[in-house]
Parts: sequence; C-alpha cells; structure tokens
Amino acid sequence: MFSRLKTTATIALVVTAVASSAAAIANLVASPAASNAAGSVANQATHSNTAPEFIGIDKWLNSDPLTMQQLRGKVVLVDFWTYTCINCIHVLPHVKSWNQKYKDQGLVVVGVHTPEYSFERDTDNVQKAIKRFGITYPVAQDNRYKTWSAYDNQYWPAFYLVDKKGRVVYTHFGEGDYDQTEAKIKALLAENS
Repeated sequence: MFSRLKTTATIALVVTAVASSAAAIANLVASPAASNAAGSVANQATHSNTAPEFIGIDKWLNSDPLTMQQLRGKVVLVDFWTYTCINCIHVLPHVKSWNQKYKDQGLVVVGVHTPEYSFERDTDNVQKAIKRFGITYPVAQDNRYKTWSAYDNQYWPAFYLVDKKGRVVYTHFGEGDYDQTEAKIKALLAENS
C-alpha cells in the first residue's frame, strides 16, 4: 500500500510539473511583450559580430602572438581544430590550399588548436602534428578553451571568416562546402576596407 501511495505521489508531481510548464509556455505565447523581449535579446547577440580576440592562448606555434586588432585590414580564417579529429584532418588540405593561394592577397589563416583529449594538450604532440601535416600558418594552442568559448564554438572543425573590418561574416562547421567557403574568401579579399 505504501508503494502505491509513493507511485501516486510521483505521478501527481509529474502531472503538476507538466501542467506548470505548459502554463508558462502558454503565457509566453500569449504575451507579445515577453515574446518580443526574448527575440530582441537573440537579435542583439546575432548583430554583435565583432570577432573575439585570441585569449588564453597557451602557446603560439609558427608565429609570434597575433591579435585581431593587428589583423584588421586582412581577411582572417579562424579554424578550430584538433590533431586527432578525423574531420579536422579531412579539411586540412583545403585550409592549407587556401593559405597558399591567398596569403599574398591578404588572407591570414589561424589554426586554433583546442584539444579534445588530454594528450592533445602537450605542445610537443601538437608541434609533431603540425610538422606531419605540413601546416605553415600560425597555430594558437587553446588548451583552456578560452578562445573557443569567446567564439561560443561547439564543433571541430569550425571555420570563422573575419572580414577586413574585424567582423565574423561567415561560419561553417564540419566538412564540406569547400567551394562556398573559398568563394566567400575570394569575395572578402576583393572588398575594399
């Protein structure tokens, strides 16, 4: 009997929770002011597209430390990657090709190496991977996810294209759309500052 009472009480709690959630949702839907306030917060977040600085970088490889402020007037491809991610390895030939083709026209590729596993935090391992993959562009070692978090990034690989004014104007997550990404690089390089 006691277990039946516990079951009944549990069901009652679940029903109450569902009912109060449904009521809260109904209030939001019915209230244009609440709905508009939520939308404006989201719009503000998407309209603030200034590229974050490289922060919390443990070590810069292939380069002295860089800042977004220094890179104004250049088109910047920020590539979040890690050296054991198969998808990151698959996109590397494209990233390396873009770097070679467009670096003399104003493209700066910055690989932000953000480790998924603890052994990927080791600078020697990252340096060996850079050499193995033939990466010549700057790589920022972001072991503490500070730059990753500043970009609110969630994926490997992830591309953030930054225009000459320092604004993130294009993103791509995962593999694919290489022609589209390259077309955007070319279009940004063609723009006047």
